[in-house]
Amino acid sequence: MSIAILEIGSDEFNALQARLKARAEQRDVPLGGKPGELLQAARATGDGEFIAFAEKFYEGLAPTALATVERIIDTVAAGRDEAVRHLSRLFDGKELPTAKIRVSKLELMQAAEGADEAVLSLCRESILPRLRAFHEKQKPSSYQIDEHGGGAGIRVQPLGRVGLYVPGGTAFYPSTLMMTAVPAQAAGVPEIAVFTPPGALESSPLLAALLLELKLEEVYRVGGAHAVAAAAIGTEKIAKVDKFVGPGNIFVALAKQLLAHRMGIDSFAGPSEVVVVFDDSADPVVVAADLLAQAEHDVHAAAIGITDNNDLAEAVRAEIEKQLTDLPRKEIAAASIQHYGGLLVVPSKGFALRLADSIAPEHCEVMTTDADKDAAQLKNAGAIFIGPYAPEAFGDYNAGPNHVLPTAGSARWASALGVNDFMRHVSVIRGSKELLAANKDAAIKLARAEGLEGHARSIERRF
Repeated sequence: MSIAILEIGSDEFNALQARLKARAEQRDVPLGGKPGELLQAARATGDGEFIAFAEKFYEGLAPTALATVERIIDTVAAGRDEAVRHLSRLFDGKELPTAKIRVSKLELMQAAEGADEAVLSLCRESILPRLRAFHEKQKPSSYQIDEHGGGAGIRVQPLGRVGLYVPGGTAFYPSTLMMTAVPAQAAGVPEIAVFTPPGALESSPLLAALLLELKLEEVYRVGGAHAVAAAAIGTEKIAKVDKFVGPGNIFVALAKQLLAHRMGIDSFAGPSEVVVVFDDSADPVVVAADLLAQAEHDVHAAAIGITDNNDLAEAVRAEIEKQLTDLPRKEIAAASIQHYGGLLVVPSKGFALRLADSIAPEHCEVMTTDADKDAAQLKNAGAIFIGPYAPEAFGDYNAGPNHVLPTAGSARWASALGVNDFMRHVSVIRGSKELLAANKDAAIKLARAEGLEGHARSIERRF
């Protein structure tokens, strides 16, 4: 399996563009025979109560992700903890007694026993301090403008309760826990609940150890859309949150979107992506490694290189073939580069930069002779990595900025997760007779210009 080299305007290039556009706009996927398989597995348990739940859940349900998520939300709203318990068993294949929905501190400690002490020490002594130092700089300040004995200003305050989602599908991401928890703690959020699929803590002892290190003890072994629904709606054991953040699969993303009227969310996160702009100063070994690092995330991840040098594109392609052979997640990476990857050969470096900017990727690496100058031309990217010693993987773990980033072109208006995502700015107007008197005529006239006589009289009555 090899990545394609595409010329701008070719049929192959247009086909890739169409696939990327469909990927970015995807808000539903067909599930094929998966619902039938899950229902069959439920029936095989012989548990009458669970079988009845599964049959009712799938009765008349269209086999699509969106229809499934909508029903999950309705089911959690009606059944609360019992619904969460059954949905976890249905989708994760693990029995979840109601009493076990929340992970006890003892269970966290037991799960953490297998953590690699060397890696945990690096997180404690190097990674977490770097992340904290960076995010502390983001903290906004309250302010007040005093005038005529009164004034107006902003009070900055943390959200009261947030939910953090840590995925646990084809891979486990302790780094995501750090990236979501650190800004929430820097903001001063008093209540932080963590949601991760059943089995994640047992499969990733480092995740359990980091929860203890971060002093996060409200942890739920619940994943998928039912975790999002429980966080938004609330159940007997899970108090609803003000905001829910963190990446997840299509079911998690759809649930966040559908429940955004009940709680704040960070974004509708799509599959991860990188664009690498490179010229003849770049090492093809490094470019290939960075593209594969992105491709190994997910079969839907996009890894795109853009250059004005066809020979260099050929060298990168050869390196990808070579490096792919012993990559542990090579099947995933190969599928990614086949469907959503490409080496785009363009007329000039300027064209390459403009094309990268139009894609507005989650990550954009610039490996050119004048990387600083070239990177300054980019406006639309979740994160920009400048030079050969700024791999995206550095940003994923310990560069400092957050790795929860806008995807699918939303970098045109959205930003990385940060402290501000966990804070509210409350307007505060402190009145005085002198301040209102100095400004009442303008307010009264504007109110009457808008046809809102009650507004005008509300001010006049005070004088």
